Amino acid sequence: MRHTLSILLQNEAGALVRVAGLFAARSHNIDSLTVAATNDPAISQLTLVVHGDEDTLEQILRQTRKLIDVLDVITLSLVGDTVA
Repeated sequence: MRHTLSILLQNEAGALVRVAGLFAARSHNIDSLTVAATNDPAISQLTLVVHGDEDTLEQILRQTRKLIDVLDVITLSLVGDTVA
């Protein structure tokens, strides 16, 4: 199943590498990755798409939330190929 995650991340050097490294270390492929600025120049929004079952998603969410640069992680619900 495809999951879209939205992550608010401190805009620090190496923060994106730490998030991507977390997925790589656990052999989870990132299908899509987008990073954008927010209204606060100290925070970036990272949107990524991953495949996996519900248990895998929960594990990814728990581990991502533990990263020091991560401020918030939410899962966007998908209906077909559109965001609900």
